[in-house]
Amino acid sequence: MANSYFQTNHLVGKTRQPFPTKLISMDDNVVAAKKKKAAPPITTTTTTNKRPRRVTRTKPKCKEEEEVEEEATTGVDIEDLGFCRNETLEIRASLLEWYDLNQRDLPWRRISSSDEDHDKDASETRAYAVWVSEIMLQQTRVQTVVDYFNRWMLKWPTLAHLARASLEEVNDMWAGLGYYRRARYLLEGAKMIVEEGGVFPKTVSALRKVPGIGDYTAGAIASIAFKEVVPVVDGNVVRVVARLKAISANPKESVTIKNFWKLAGQLVDPSRSGDFNQALMELGATVCTPLNPSCSVCPVSAHCRALSRSKQHTLALVTDYPIRVVKSKQRHDFTAVSVVEILESQDMIEELQSDGRFLLVKRPDEGLLAGLWEFPSVLLGVETDLATRRNAIDKFLKKFFNLDLKKSCTIVLREDIGEYVHIFSHIRLKMYVELLVLCLKGGTHVLHEKPDSKTMAWKSVNSEALSSMGLTSGVRKVYSMIEKFKQNKSKTIPGKAREKKKS
Repeated sequence: MANSYFQTNHLVGKTRQPFPTKLISMDDNVVAAKKKKAAPPITTTTTTNKRPRRVTRTKPKCKEEEEVEEEATTGVDIEDLGFCRNETLEIRASLLEWYDLNQRDLPWRRISSSDEDHDKDASETRAYAVWVSEIMLQQTRVQTVVDYFNRWMLKWPTLAHLARASLEEVNDMWAGLGYYRRARYLLEGAKMIVEEGGVFPKTVSALRKVPGIGDYTAGAIASIAFKEVVPVVDGNVVRVVARLKAISANPKESVTIKNFWKLAGQLVDPSRSGDFNQALMELGATVCTPLNPSCSVCPVSAHCRALSRSKQHTLALVTDYPIRVVKSKQRHDFTAVSVVEILESQDMIEELQSDGRFLLVKRPDEGLLAGLWEFPSVLLGVETDLATRRNAIDKFLKKFFNLDLKKSCTIVLREDIGEYVHIFSHIRLKMYVELLVLCLKGGTHVLHEKPDSKTMAWKSVNSEALSSMGLTSGVRKVYSMIEKFKQNKSKTIPGKAREKKKS
């Protein structure tokens, strides 16, 4: 039963009590106080030429709020709670007025608002821009996305342009943003839409059929580009709605998420659905922030039950909502990474240089970092010693490249470089990095004799090509460790050796 309703903290005086057996409305204490004290006026601060302007309205009282007051002692199911008509109208008006004056200037917004509504091509352009931006913004900061978005739109300004791109080109452009599956879905989605006639889907139901487009992205595209009256729910919206209604249920549970969608849907402005959805997200991103919300300038603060509670109970905080969910513990993985540099002649042995060729392998098409290039590596079960790691790398090179380090090549240098920890959302990956410099007997063509083409794609590139590739941040960090080591190593080479090399 407890998971079927929005759970709330019931505050009595200064003591935080456990959840009641029967889940009740969040307004139990707030509404009682309303009988004694009139609600404060709504006060919003807007900015014009950096001068604050005060806008004051009187908060209307809903019939539903009065009913909640009467039932405060007996309890009301949270699933039955919603926004009343007057409250909804006031929130819409206040939030849109605030957004019109305070919205951030972002490139995808300029595209999505610059064309006439009746222009079909303009709607398609808006939809494409919104799609790209929303996918990039998932799990990524706005400041980071702006530059990536601008470069992306310069290279692939339309859906048709993107559909002609290769996965490797897309991954190169995406390098550094992380969560690379998002890039693959963008490409797959573009190809699917073009193959089916090239008309961008206009409704949530149609958009959901496109690879990588979920409820949130579908709602954003449909409302912003095509003005469908539908809500969007992301982390920012969850935070705003949770505080407006003082909802302390687990925001990750499916029943809770369903109710957030219901409440957000009640608020959407039918005449400006796209602007309203962006305003709600903007409010969560810039004002109603996770740790330090700016309640004094919030345009909907008079409707915020979390704020009302914080004023009446010293132990209550606005930031109590939504509750913080304990994240699952990260898995700890360990891998041996070998940066294999192949020298093309014996003359290159005398001094470490960057004009050898580096061996790269392509990750499988499914799973973590799918289809991306990396240095040869072997996943280890546990932390191991140097000898065990080298043995694992030797077996890997023998199996996939027919490269026997004892017979088919001369080991010029094999150095343990150090360790690097790369953090994924669910994995803490510890990489043991080595530099393995080889001079092959018979030249690089021996690598082509026995590659396992069914499971391993690979290539060798020089340092210039490597530097220009769209590599993951983890691979780039490993390569920077190698470069730093080689720079330090070159400083220790005796002067005569350097002079001999120059001559």
